[in-house]
Amino acid sequence: MTFYHVQAMEAQSPAEGVEMRIIAGQNMTVVFFSLAPGATVPEHSHPHEQIGTVLKGRIELTIAGEKKVVSAGDAYHIPGDVVHSGQNLESSAEIIEVFSPAREDLTGG
Repeated sequence: MTFYHVQAMEAQSPAEGVEMRIIAGQNMTVVFFSLAPGATVPEHSHPHEQIGTVLKGRIELTIAGEKKVVSAGDAYHIPGDVVHSGQNLESSAEIIEVFSPAREDLTGG
């Protein structure tokens, strides 16, 4: 059994204004995102299914070409291999995403 203090974990920065802290399990990966004002997650895709929820702020997601604004308390599902991106619309945003299977490309595992 392992316990984590998320804010004490080392952050990675995949894009300007985007920080992520990663917990890797055997079959899933959880990523805690912090987005600075106006930060953008560039368009990308991966074979992993992902489910996310916005804890703070508002972000505009583009999933398979469809735009949707999601706010604190909203959740979303993105199937594997679907092109998606996001942009922070608030002063700051916090999001948790869960990926399955595990994101070995993020953890080096």
